[in-house]
Amino acid sequence: MTKPYRLYCGDCLAVLSDIPNDTFDMIFADPPYMLSNGGITCQNGKVVSVNKGNWDKSNGFEQDFEFHKTWLSACKRVLKQNGTLWVSGTYHSIYSCGFAMQLLGYHILNDVCWFKPNASPNMSCRYFTASHETLIWARKNKKSKHIFNYDAMKNGDFPQDFIKKPHTQMRSVWAIGTPKASEKTFGKHPTQKPLDLLKRIVLASTNAGDLILDPFMGSGTTGVAAIETGRKFVGIDKVADFVELADKRLYSAFQKTITEN
Repeated sequence: MTKPYRLYCGDCLAVLSDIPNDTFDMIFADPPYMLSNGGITCQNGKVVSVNKGNWDKSNGFEQDFEFHKTWLSACKRVLKQNGTLWVSGTYHSIYSCGFAMQLLGYHILNDVCWFKPNASPNMSCRYFTASHETLIWARKNKKSKHIFNYDAMKNGDFPQDFIKKPHTQMRSVWAIGTPKASEKTFGKHPTQKPLDLLKRIVLASTNAGDLILDPFMGSGTTGVAAIETGRKFVGIDKVADFVELADKRLYSAFQKTITEN
């Protein structure tokens, strides 16, 4: 059986330049937050550095904005006419991304608040504890006829989300914890997203058999969500260790689907 995914190790702009127009049904992007500034945070009860790598270092507001605008433009070219884009970020990056998306002609559908009930505490005690990230959901342009699986969101089973009540409309605040230990069996990524979050996004905005892109793949959670829900996946990351980690996770998910079927 052919694997339903393909992974690339390299800069997403270089990889995307070789991909034809109108290829993907949905794109999920979790771009660098530009947070590696020498600060500290709390992780599993320990004080740790926020530095994640050179890929997460800021080059100043103007250059950071141009970076976001450039990759968003590249993604728009390869997104199908009726496709949608999800962008995840904190206040360090999400506003720049949102402004760039509007400049490029994307039509924003929703901003979703991903609330983390088990977020790490604030170490300085000088401001509110950061416990959410923002997701921007947008279609390619205002005329696009995007997919939204309303019934799946209204009547689906989301037992971990105490905000979502059974058989009620899905609201734009989602209570989903950070990744479970079982999601880090093959290793972990410093900004890894929980599988429950990506599964909800995939189920909401794609159909079975659709092709999904993640240009900043990291540990491959988007790909795992795609495989487990019967979609296809293309992932890109410039860090070889992360591509190797993602490949292990996706292969495991693929083998699981073969066994179950």
